[in-house]
Amino acid sequence: MSLDQRPPTIDPAAAQRWQRISARGENPAELSAPWLHEEVGSRMQERLQWIKHPPAAWAHWEAVAGGLQTHQKIAQRYPDSACFMAAAQSNVAGAAIKKIAKPFWHPARWRGPRVQAGMPADGAVQLVWANMLLHTQADPLALIAQWQRALATDGFLMFSCLGPDTLKELRALYDTLGLGPCSHTFTDMHDWGDMLVQSGFAEPVMDMERITLSFATPERALQELRGLGRNLHPQRFAGLRGRGFQARLLAAMRERWGTGDITLTFEVIYGHAYKPSPRIKVSSESAVSMQDMRAMLARSKGPAK
Repeated sequence: MSLDQRPPTIDPAAAQRWQRISARGENPAELSAPWLHEEVGSRMQERLQWIKHPPAAWAHWEAVAGGLQTHQKIAQRYPDSACFMAAAQSNVAGAAIKKIAKPFWHPARWRGPRVQAGMPADGAVQLVWANMLLHTQADPLALIAQWQRALATDGFLMFSCLGPDTLKELRALYDTLGLGPCSHTFTDMHDWGDMLVQSGFAEPVMDMERITLSFATPERALQELRGLGRNLHPQRFAGLRGRGFQARLLAAMRERWGTGDITLTFEVIYGHAYKPSPRIKVSSESAVSMQDMRAMLARSKGPAK
């Protein structure tokens, strides 16, 4: 995918609508992430043990969808690090902070680092954390570029998202029934790595795992899927599905899996990359930002001896 392209199977209007739906809930008590998001976030945060230097500041992109339980684990790992709660819907970032806030009498509230709602300034953080977010974006390259700008030189990005084998069983069932696409197409991890390099990141490391979830009934499986997202495919069914459709789908799922549990595959992609020192193209006249100049000077001095 080139820098001026968008995913062909994601409808931008549908993606924006789902972002609003998933972000609603101004009551902090109502804010929660799907179980799978918390599980993936928990697995991803364990990889932070390989990071030698804790960030002075970090940004959690869409923390509610990514998982507030996971947020607490990262905050415990980096107790002295400031944090930005970055969210497209400003009210959600504020509500998330209220959700995780310590009681007024708790000592951690007096001495702990400040958590603030809003997007970090360019170069303000050493870690960008984005859990289960990219696969819902109609313009993922724009978001990746935003992460790159927020990071300081040598800062690192950690993200996860769904991969192309996700819901392969349900896709096959929809094809058999002639129901059209059951979801948009998920991007391969190698393409994510290419996009990171195109966006100015260095040494991307991509890996994936497959998680199989089992559900006792088709109804329970569909309930979980509704919490995980929506069908953003431009060629999805344009109208409202009736009761007849639901009954037909549930019957087909029972026939497909028989008397056993409903099993669905989720391919989870993990990505890690860091922001290198800027490279300036030299010409007869070259413009260098103050931030880039400071980064290059700091790199040229090297570590103190």
